[in-house]
Amino acid sequence: MGVGAGRVSESGAPSPGGAGRANSCPPSSMASCAELSEPSAPLPAGVPPLEDFEVLDGVEDAEGEEEEEEEEEEEDDLSELPPLEDMGQPPAEEAEQPGALAREFLAAMEPEPAPAPAPEEWLDILGNGLLRKKTLVPGPPGSSRPVKGQVVTVHLQTSLENGTRVQEEPELVFTLGDCDVIQALDLSVPLMDVGETAMVTADSKYCYGPQGRSPYIPPHAALCLEVTLKTAVDGPDLEMLTGQERVALANRKRECGNAHYQRADFVLAANSYDLAIKAITSSAKVDMTFEEEAQLLQLKVKCLNNLAASQLKLDHYRAALRSCSLVLEHQPDNIKALFRKGKVLAQQGEYSEAIPILRAALKLEPSNKTIHAELSKLVKKHAAQRSTETALYRKMLGNPSRLPAKCPGKGAWSIPWKWLFGATAVALGGVALSVVIAARN
Repeated sequence: MGVGAGRVSESGAPSPGGAGRANSCPPSSMASCAELSEPSAPLPAGVPPLEDFEVLDGVEDAEGEEEEEEEEEEEDDLSELPPLEDMGQPPAEEAEQPGALAREFLAAMEPEPAPAPAPEEWLDILGNGLLRKKTLVPGPPGSSRPVKGQVVTVHLQTSLENGTRVQEEPELVFTLGDCDVIQALDLSVPLMDVGETAMVTADSKYCYGPQGRSPYIPPHAALCLEVTLKTAVDGPDLEMLTGQERVALANRKRECGNAHYQRADFVLAANSYDLAIKAITSSAKVDMTFEEEAQLLQLKVKCLNNLAASQLKLDHYRAALRSCSLVLEHQPDNIKALFRKGKVLAQQGEYSEAIPILRAALKLEPSNKTIHAELSKLVKKHAAQRSTETALYRKMLGNPSRLPAKCPGKGAWSIPWKWLFGATAVALGGVALSVVIAARN
């Protein structure tokens, strides 16, 4: 029957213990909770309080017996009785109390709804609920939003979902849209005004993914980012950069690509390497020293090699082959470029071209076990390929050793006798014709 309302005092107010239990009545039993709040006869001395279901079962009987006794005692003095419709009803003030208590119980029973955020408080950036933005401090009036290609400076505080702060960068500088940072920042900062502070909640796929970032960010960790957009300025003009500025910019892009590669995000890695190569190879209006040019060339070779590795992971074999060929134009003995070019050709089934390239790489570094293993594997595959091709050619041209054998039941002259008879007849006819011609002459 559930938890009851306990004892009720003579004044009609529930005792403290009883009121606490009455609050737990379900909504469907509101009427029964109100009945228990009405005044009832006190229990005899020495009798312990009964359980709820016993009280409910005996309340009506006890009240009925008391009413019968009162009627028998006061049969002679009917004039003092109140009108029939008022009999047994408490005063107006007491009659309102049970209903009021029931409403109090019902109000205490219903949980208070949590205040829902305003519809425009959280912005669902991608529409899938995995990347959301909330403005904490709006930007000043008239402030603008940054655009792709601008260099922005933000104050970033990174926390886990449980509130543990794992990283803080007071002056984080990156180019918007160049994939220099995690996608959560690259996608949310363009929606902020300069001077604005916002909270960004991001799923792990827009942060550090299944690898995480050791030692502070575990794998598959969703993050809360508190971002303050400080400044947004136009990006540098590549033609006006000095040699050292080009080197610094290309190195930053290359390091971003390395970070993406380590997280197995090969698309973003290839994009960062492309940007680094663009910074190196763009035309310059500023003179550079020979040392700066040599430094840029070394950096270009590194970026091309890393780009080829990313393209190979993405199965973009033609692009990877082109990147390796560009490296070998500058450095014909580059072992990494030779090895990756051999692997690309092997993936395309060009074993006869891949094997000499891997042999050249092994000649440059005989102790390299990786090249040894790859070369041995290619030699076996090439032998199997040649064997398959030979069997295919034999099948196409026919195999004389598999021609059907002659039937042993027939003699040597049994099959061509018609041909022999015809030849003999032709020979005899020719002789006869020769005799006739000779007789006429």
